[in-house]
Amino acid sequence: MERDLFTEEQNMFREAYRKFLIKEVEPHREGWRKAGIVPREMFKKMGEQGYLLTWVDEQHGGLGIEDFRYQQIMMEEDATYGEAGFFHTLHSRLVGPYLKRSEDQEQQARFIPGAVSGECILAVAMTEPDAGSDLAGMKTSAKNQGDHWLLNGSKIYISNGINADLVVVAAKTNPEKPREIGLFLIERGMEGFERGRNLPKMGLKAQDTAELFFNDVKVPKSNVLGDPSKGFHYLMHGLAEERLIGAVGYLACAQRAFDLTKEFVSERKAFGQRIADFQNTRFKLADLRTELDICQVFIDKCVEMHNKGQLSTDMAAKAKLYASELEGRMTDEGVQLHGGAGYMEEYEICRLYTNARISRIYAGSSEIMREIIARSVLD
Repeated sequence: MERDLFTEEQNMFREAYRKFLIKEVEPHREGWRKAGIVPREMFKKMGEQGYLLTWVDEQHGGLGIEDFRYQQIMMEEDATYGEAGFFHTLHSRLVGPYLKRSEDQEQQARFIPGAVSGECILAVAMTEPDAGSDLAGMKTSAKNQGDHWLLNGSKIYISNGINADLVVVAAKTNPEKPREIGLFLIERGMEGFERGRNLPKMGLKAQDTAELFFNDVKVPKSNVLGDPSKGFHYLMHGLAEERLIGAVGYLACAQRAFDLTKEFVSERKAFGQRIADFQNTRFKLADLRTELDICQVFIDKCVEMHNKGQLSTDMAAKAKLYASELEGRMTDEGVQLHGGAGYMEEYEICRLYTNARISRIYAGSSEIMREIIARSVLD
């Protein structure tokens, strides 16, 4: 499907980024998956090319590009030539903006240049063993000690958790008010900050997902993001973009799965004819092609609205819900149409299938997305 939403400059950016992936990422993907982590040097290579935190102004080393379409382009190219476990988008668009929104110039000067260059890798830590989507149920706490805060607790399933140099950690700051949460900037090497296992996962094998522990970590007041009682509000502020980011990535992976499946069924034969010539195959691909194109139009519209500052919570939830569910259907049908080959890890469709299973869970599960959408319809 032709799309006319990108400028000539953005199309040139796409070509440059694709070449970068082909040279620096594609040849190394399998090694990263076996190692269970992307080398830190890759963040630096991204930074050298200006591909991290593109929205940062030139004062702090960035390109000053606010247009979300540039990140959209990168995620679309990542689906074919990149590595799903290389979470540079989380670094750039999910965690980095917390530093921007805090409007603390001292914090920005300390941390943003390193994040832009890739020398300071970012992560955010919210999820706990007994508290996922329900942030009010978290047990990690921070106590005001006058000249510093004392942080105690643990987090789990933290993306970039092993690589991270700076972690935005959510913690309760008032035991009597469960929704009073602070966000604390925890730096590599702080006494009492420890990392646990790099957790083995079903998919996203190259992505380091860790346990984090905080034992009497003394956090300077200069490492608090904004008001230590308004962290819940800060977390909610970025959710629409987080879900849009998810939707763009999910759809890009679904598109990749479609292309791989189309190629496979066009070449593979059974009972004397191509698999593509069976009506069952043709009808399945016809349905999926239709869904993919409709989803693309909606997500492109969401990107347009986001660039205007008009992307609503329920619109982002619709994009996240539909794209993640479509990715699941597309990768499942892709495996089915590949037959036994689809179950083999040497085939890319197998990896796309296992990677896709998390999409309906993180950044808000499909059930939570449905609840958000239902409220906009019924309340």
